Amino acid sequence: MTISSRFAVAIHILSLLEINKDGRTTSDFIAGSVNTNPVVIRRIMGMLNRAGLVITNPGVAGASLARDKERITLLEVYRAVQSDQQEELFAIHEQPNPQCHVGRNIQGALETTFHRAQQAMEQELDKVTLAQIIDQMTE
Repeated sequence: MTISSRFAVAIHILSLLEINKDGRTTSDFIAGSVNTNPVVIRRIMGMLNRAGLVITNPGVAGASLARDKERITLLEVYRAVQSDQQEELFAIHEQPNPQCHVGRNIQGALETTFHRAQQAMEQELDKVTLAQIIDQMTE
């Protein structure tokens, strides 16, 4: 029950595209940096492309950021790679026993807290840009 590692990999990809923007950044090159299979990279690149964060050209190796690194927030990256999964960060188990006092009331008791926690996380991610992450790596 953790945020998919795709989020960290997506930030890795975007950072590498920016840092290596004068070079040819192929999925094989990125996969070597991430230490994963190029197919995984291409899948995540597709998500980033659909979200308008990267520019790719079918049949042409390489990609680039779709806009300046200062204008890409971690919240946008998070939403790009979580889009095919559940929207909520915290899932509440389905169909607890309605005959049990806890089972009957657990969902209502947790929903507000979980919603606030997700909002807080999203607000924090919205404050951090790709540029800030890259700056931390290159200091």
